[in-house]
Amino acid sequence: MAKALLGYVGGSDPRVLSEMRRLQQRVQDLESELIRMQAENDALAAAAHRGDSLLDTIDVSKAEPALA
Repeated sequence: MAKALLGYVGGSDPRVLSEMRRLQQRVQDLESELIRMQAENDALAAAAHRGDSLLDTIDVSKAEPALA
């Protein structure tokens, strides 16, 4: 049954193997990107929790209205 799931009917097709390798590499790339984005998100969340926000530096009493 495992052979049928892998498409092993009459031998391995080089195109299928190539596509499988390409997809495995894409999955690895996406996993790496996810880890990087999670770390960036954690850093931003920590900075927001500390109050290192650009919005905190705005003096509302001196703020000017935005031009429309």
